[in-house]
Amino acid sequence: MRDLYNHLTFRRAISPVSVADNTAAVSQIIDRQGFDSLVFAIAIGSVADADATFAVLVEDDDASGFGTAAAVVDAELNGTEAGAAFQFDDDNETRKIGYVGNKRYVRLTITPTGNASAALISAVAVLCNAHLQPNGA
Repeated sequence: MRDLYNHLTFRRAISPVSVADNTAAVSQIIDRQGFDSLVFAIAIGSVADADATFAVLVEDDDASGFGTAAAVVDAELNGTEAGAAFQFDDDNETRKIGYVGNKRYVRLTITPTGNASAALISAVAVLCNAHLQPNGA
């Protein structure tokens, strides 16, 4: 059976936002409890600034308050942060980056540089490999 519906759970990471300066867009803290896999799906809308770049950072922590958060090492990522990054001419594209580390809490940060105009972005956390199946949540 080709059932993906009962095996994936989606969490809001970064609500759709128009970023018009160099302020970082920081996701919700995603709780991975009960799931072995996490992918952040990044949706890029129109990027108006002709020289803006957007760096991606994934951080993790054992505590929900993120008091000891650290950047995730490359060995604990599927894909790279550089590969998930984007720039001014990447309008209406998507990016993804996966987390395979062991920490319970994970967050995504997208940081613009050289951005003086509207850039539309959002992100969703996709959780998979639930400890209890079917997931359906």
